[in-house]
Amino acid sequence: MKHFLLPEKGNFYKANLHCHTTCSDGKLTPEQIKAAYMEKGYKVVAYTDHYLILPHNDLTDENFVALNGYELEVHSNTEPVPQSKKTHLNLIALDPDNLLQIAYHRSKYVKGNMRSKRAEAVIDESLCDYERIHSPECISNIMHTARDNGYFVVYNHPEWSLDDYRDYANYDGMHALEIYNYSSHVAGIDSIATREYDDILRTGKRIFCVGADDNHNKAPLDSTKCDSFGAFTMIKAPKLEYTAITDALVKGNFYASMGPEIKELYFEDGKVFIKTSPSERIVMHCGCRRAFSSVREKGKKLVSASFSVPDDAIYIRLSVEDKCGKRADTNAYFVDAFI
Repeated sequence: MKHFLLPEKGNFYKANLHCHTTCSDGKLTPEQIKAAYMEKGYKVVAYTDHYLILPHNDLTDENFVALNGYELEVHSNTEPVPQSKKTHLNLIALDPDNLLQIAYHRSKYVKGNMRSKRAEAVIDESLCDYERIHSPECISNIMHTARDNGYFVVYNHPEWSLDDYRDYANYDGMHALEIYNYSSHVAGIDSIATREYDDILRTGKRIFCVGADDNHNKAPLDSTKCDSFGAFTMIKAPKLEYTAITDALVKGNFYASMGPEIKELYFEDGKVFIKTSPSERIVMHCGCRRAFSSVREKGKKLVSASFSVPDDAIYIRLSVEDKCGKRADTNAYFVDAFI
């Protein structure tokens, strides 16, 4: 019997889950972002401007879903700015009417253009000001608080943040890690966080991985320095509606990509089967000192692969690489959950 790791039914919707606009430090308005991304075939954009969550429900229609969210920062303040750690979290509201600020302080942590929006913020006045300290304890507390208050929590760009294993291995409460960050790639920073993803998985935390642009659009959309349209998440959901999309996120019904497509993924009779767009190599990672790959033979297309799951596998996750070196990565699936 087939066990579908990506749902058998539903539609794939292309999504950018990390985006900045003129509300904070981006150069395009929310409306311009919608138009630009829809032209490239995107159906979903999470508006994650810095510091505060603002509503963008007016942008949602039958062809596009605007997810409300924001990017929260915890800064170490112990070294000069270029060397200091800055842990960033994207908090995406699971319900379009949820605008509650998490870990809020009435006089700190809001900067730039967003200062003028502070009066629009939904604040729980019964809560004391939250002092953010760059420590695993504080960051984990923020993650859990966000989850408890109806947010999908993503740990962003660990390499850019200068976090190391001592930090992220002790973070608890995230739904997902940003495995690709295209803005970091454009800036020349290592943008593929497969090592960090495996490190966290090996601690036993069952988290997902997403791809996102983190676009600010300080370069024109047609420029080689443009930070849009380079990393995305393909979400499989029954329909293009806000809560259908966020429900798919919570369930892990998606994969991350910089180009390749994953069309089908299932387990049957001890093997994992995957169908993809034409690729050069497909690899199954097992959470241990084992990996299995299928490589394109000369003159043939590689559009599928199957792998036996070894007895000592902790989890399996698959990566797909195309002829341009672009890749797609599935979420990790812990073996005890599907065997």
